[in-house]
Amino acid sequence: MNAQPETPLLEVRDLKKYFPVRAGLFGRVAAQVKAVDGVSFRLSPGETLGLVGESGCGKSTLGRAILRLHEPTGGAVLFRNNDITQLPKAELKAERRRMQMIFQDPYASLSPRRTVAQTIREPLDVHKLGTSAEREQRVLELLDVVGMNPGVRDRYPHEFSGGQRQRIGIARALALRPEFIVADEPVSALDVSVQSQVLNLIARLKREHGIAFLFISHDLAVIQHVSDEIGVMYLGRIVEQAAADELYRNPLHPYTQALLSAIPDPDPTGRGSRDRVVLTGDVPSPMNPPPGCPFHTRCPVAMPVCSRERPRPVKVTVGSGVHEVVCHIHDDKSPTLSTTGE
Repeated sequence: MNAQPETPLLEVRDLKKYFPVRAGLFGRVAAQVKAVDGVSFRLSPGETLGLVGESGCGKSTLGRAILRLHEPTGGAVLFRNNDITQLPKAELKAERRRMQMIFQDPYASLSPRRTVAQTIREPLDVHKLGTSAEREQRVLELLDVVGMNPGVRDRYPHEFSGGQRQRIGIARALALRPEFIVADEPVSALDVSVQSQVLNLIARLKREHGIAFLFISHDLAVIQHVSDEIGVMYLGRIVEQAAADELYRNPLHPYTQALLSAIPDPDPTGRGSRDRVVLTGDVPSPMNPPPGCPFHTRCPVAMPVCSRERPRPVKVTVGSGVHEVVCHIHDDKSPTLSTTGE
């Protein structure tokens, strides 16, 4: 894991998002769905944290809770040391100028009644930035930034392909010159050839504008390509985090090992590929997670302690790389692993 500055751009501390499950005539709360259950990480300016995990693990909910599109149940989100979970609506609106989101579905995220120009300039209108002429000029600049012809400004979303719509969504996210963007599976609905174009665009924006990204995806190849660090999420928690190349080279958590072993091997002979780790059973319900380690019901190396005690995050040094991993296997020191508490 890379060294972090004293004051990061974004620091998430023990963030939780629970959804109530109501039952009965009076709608009493009968249970809680623990979609995000105690997530912590730090993000520096210009850095990309990739977030990967199975569907339903809480990745998208985490991204929305960070921006308060979902109100967090607990924890803190510090943006430049300012806890946005405590801000009143007026102050939150001003702070959101520096934090934006690229949504997963390029077909659902754009209004069919708005032209391209109206869509991109909407954030400028909401925040009342610049004159009308300046806003129009900014729209043309953004179309150029995302590689689209300014002549499309008066066309509607149904006239474009999925990749073009996603570029329009990216242009809208850039309108306010944000410092941090949550990219929620921005290429999952696109063809492979179009995916590479959008990924290269995001990489260029990061390089030229110093934007920090939380990049959410279920595609392990995409995550490795775009990320500086990677967090692996399971049932509402990050179970392992490390530098991207290091995590792919030396995965420590059994769940990370299982995910990486599922990547198709381009070598037809299979030489040098990882041993396939097959997980049995389904992901437990976040409404009723198992006691102890949430992964122990599917873990191929589970120990008795795993069903009794919830593991704590520890930092593990492997060679020159540092992983933060939540697993009982790495609780104690061993001849090959140097482990220190959080």
